Amino acid sequence: MARYFLEIMYDGTLFHGSQLQGEIPTVQLAIDKTLSILLRKQITSFGASRTDEGVHALCNYFHFDIDEELHPGFIYKMNSILPIGVALKKVYKANDEKFSARFNAIKRTYRYRIYPKKNPFLANRAYYFPFKVDLKILNETASVIKEYDHFESFSKRKNNSKTFKCNISESYWELHGKELQYIVSSNRFLRGMVKGLVGTQLLVGKGKITIDEFKAIIEAKDCTKADFSVPGHGLYLENIEYKGGNLTELTNLK
Repeated sequence: MARYFLEIMYDGTLFHGSQLQGEIPTVQLAIDKTLSILLRKQITSFGASRTDEGVHALCNYFHFDIDEELHPGFIYKMNSILPIGVALKKVYKANDEKFSARFNAIKRTYRYRIYPKKNPFLANRAYYFPFKVDLKILNETASVIKEYDHFESFSKRKNNSKTFKCNISESYWELHGKELQYIVSSNRFLRGMVKGLVGTQLLVGKGKITIDEFKAIIEAKDCTKADFSVPGHGLYLENIEYKGGNLTELTNLK
């Protein structure tokens, strides 16, 4: 039995999240149906990171198992069948058939995009936020996040997490032209966590709460105190990392 990894990108506004929910249109459902058509047998994939409705991905991984080699042209044929909002970028073969897209990921990176002036071409690609914010204060707040490893306050109540601990390795804001962007990396994320971090930090940036009050929200371990109101379409799963030597890219499948 061979285990293959699919590197996928998608427009989250066209799906009800990434994870399988019966016959509701999700990214995983689209992948499973396409694999099953192409390989002529029922295939179930397993995703590396769950993204909520509206959230985009520049890089997410799904693995699946099959007892045969993939034929040349696999990537082209997959992209011909997949819905317009999903694209297969690369295919890898796991060197260990037990290597998991989800459980063996060591780092995930998200980016949240905000624009200050109305722009119809960014309407479903970033968050329209026409308010002045203090970038210096935002970065001070973002730095505070790395001091903690328990984020229950930024986890939506309906989740299956057994622990609220996350190891945040990067947390900062930067300007890209006129866009304000938040970048955060961790070994794992809780459901709704990045949206909660962004929304609550923006309260600090607008002067609605202080950095000390932001710390108090983290320490309260109470999700009712955080702000999850920012829309999903401003959020991008940008990258997922695995330890080297575990995946071999198959370059002959284009």
